[in-house]
Amino acid sequence: MVSETDIQIDLVEIDGKLQRLMDAIQTVKERQEEVAVHISQIKKAVYDPDQGIYARLRELESWKKVHTKLMWIAVSSLVGICSAVWINYIIGVV
Repeated sequence: MVSETDIQIDLVEIDGKLQRLMDAIQTVKERQEEVAVHISQIKKAVYDPDQGIYARLRELESWKKVHTKLMWIAVSSLVGICSAVWINYIIGVV
């Protein structure tokens, strides 16, 4: 037969194991809260309309479009000037 002291020992062991389980659950809850905070910071860094990654990419793309147009204008002007100088040189020599 099971004595009363064996039952009390078993209850104490169960209580200790339940306490460890509760501590583990508390730790998981704390970690989950930290993860939630980090995810919200990441979300803000990505989607912030003024300083987020998408806003920076949008600015970079618009800068790239303007820069490309300016480069084409500069190269076209340089080619035109060089052509004009070369034609004037050939006409002047003949």
